[in-house]
Amino acid sequence: MLDQSTLKGRIIAATMRLAAEKPWDDVLMKDIAEAAAIDLAALRREFPSKAAILSAFMRSVDDAVLASAPKFTGAENTRDRIFDVVMARFDVLAPYKDALKSIAAARPMDMELVRRAMASQAWMLHAAGVRTDGLLGTSRVTGMASVYASVMQTWLDDDDPGSARTMAALDRRLKRGEQSMRMLGDVVDGADRVASRLMRVLGCGTSRDAKPAPAASTPDAPVTPSI
Repeated sequence: MLDQSTLKGRIIAATMRLAAEKPWDDVLMKDIAEAAAIDLAALRREFPSKAAILSAFMRSVDDAVLASAPKFTGAENTRDRIFDVVMARFDVLAPYKDALKSIAAARPMDMELVRRAMASQAWMLHAAGVRTDGLLGTSRVTGMASVYASVMQTWLDDDDPGSARTMAALDRRLKRGEQSMRMLGDVVDGADRVASRLMRVLGCGTSRDAKPAPAASTPDAPVTPSI
């Protein structure tokens, strides 16, 4: 999965090897530089911290999953599609399981990792053909992150080659999440209907004779999109 023909790939691979050999908190940037056969200055140019290296690893995992994501026919239900994508992610992570156990035990808390984790789960939902826009979409991403974090703990302790415990845990969590999302969807739809009625009562709706508002002027400087 990791392209070790690149310096970034070698650094990430070295980091994961070290994490598999000793506790994550004991892995120092100096150790990573030595394992990657570079000096600290070269390491700093590529990654400012261990969290940044983990973020890059997570992005590499995303790329690998998306490149090999199951091809769906449209006949599958949403829960089955998400199930297949998550299990595909665990397949990609399997060679790094010992390292991930070490990292998980340390519970690294860093906003960069939180943002990366949420982005990863959004892309897993995209791979499953699930919308992530709007209030409901944001809730789906948050819910998916919670499901994934819970099931990953089971996966880390699951020594069965067939991942029976992991699949059972994932199925249970997805069923519960599906029920919660259905209830939330009803709430959001209801709120939209109430808001629409209120707008009509207050006369804020667009009448047939109303003239369209002038288009907003385009700023001279380009707007930078969120990454």
